[in-house]
Amino acid sequence: MREWSNPVGIPVRVSRLLTMLIFGLVALFAAGCTASGSGEPSAADEVPPAPTLELAPQNGTKDVSPVGPITATAVNGRIVNAVLSNAEGAQLRGEIAPDGASWTATEKLGYGKTYTLAVTAQGASGPAITQQSTFSTVSPGEQAYVSMNPLDGQTVGIGQPLAFYFSDNAPAPDKKRAEDAIKIQTEPAVEGAFYWFNSREVHWRPKEYWQPGTKVSINIDVYGRDLGNGTWGQEDRAATITIGDAVVLKADGASHQMTIERNGQLLRTMPVSLGSPQFPSNNGVHVVTEHHAKKLMDSSTYGLPVEAGGYRTEVEWAVRISNGGEFLHAAPWSVGDQGRRNVSHGCINMSTADAKWIFDLLKKGDVVEITNSGGPNLRSWDGFGDWQVPWDQWLQGNR
Repeated sequence: MREWSNPVGIPVRVSRLLTMLIFGLVALFAAGCTASGSGEPSAADEVPPAPTLELAPQNGTKDVSPVGPITATAVNGRIVNAVLSNAEGAQLRGEIAPDGASWTATEKLGYGKTYTLAVTAQGASGPAITQQSTFSTVSPGEQAYVSMNPLDGQTVGIGQPLAFYFSDNAPAPDKKRAEDAIKIQTEPAVEGAFYWFNSREVHWRPKEYWQPGTKVSINIDVYGRDLGNGTWGQEDRAATITIGDAVVLKADGASHQMTIERNGQLLRTMPVSLGSPQFPSNNGVHVVTEHHAKKLMDSSTYGLPVEAGGYRTEVEWAVRISNGGEFLHAAPWSVGDQGRRNVSHGCINMSTADAKWIFDLLKKGDVVEITNSGGPNLRSWDGFGDWQVPWDQWLQGNR
């Protein structure tokens, strides 16, 4: 076998082997220089950052609101445990987010209490970390209780406003903050608004009479909240009420007749006697507030003593429609005038049988509309005279 030589006399086969060897060494040298000379570790060598926690409120914070927020947030890790406890060691409820990035207290705290929040977070590697925060809640000097009308579970008429009364043992609240703390939901939805009758009494009503069957949910969310003017909420309250049948009575002082409708259907027309020219009934929309099988009518309660032409008489089947003393009630002594003349001291007089029928029919919140009485219009603050306020004026809130 002939073997060729290159110009320098090295056999070609040997030359090729040397060339391959040189190229292999160069490649290895280049790879080694690249790996060691870049100064950057590979992905396998990187160490994940340690987790950190942010707790709110921070350790040592004072005068915290009992409604918080009380939270913990994890960075570069997941919260695996969180315990909020009071000074006696009792634990309060809280919830870790599905992604583990945060925790939030789900229970309101007490006034003037000390709490400790201990949270543990785990990172991608390395040991878990635990952080604590001890803080105290505000101790308010003045707390307002909120009463309401109607009450939970009641079925009321289509004229019933939702009334809220802030107790007078604390300064009157800031009206905007008070409204924000009262949540009202209706099914079906209706347009409605708040209107203040004084610094402690606010009503909510729809633009028009309620629709029968409407469900109303009320949530008075005041506890732990600063209501302004140095007042804090004392207790949360909730109620669910139902709007019943649409019962509307229309008493006409000119015809001396009263019609009774239920859900738009005329049930009856009956003779009545309204207030005399000396003591006329108030025109306008009245709302039923009370029922009394027997009621002592005493004119001195609104400034008319017996000796000045007043009265002190017990009546049957009395239904109050204003705080100014207007009732529907039995008046057997005026049966001869009913349907002919207005002779009462402002009430709507009926026979005993008719009064009993009306008494059994009506419920709180039903509507009595009086027209042509010869008297003034019902004042908005007299009983539930809310419907006497035009809607555009009501929307302004009287704040």
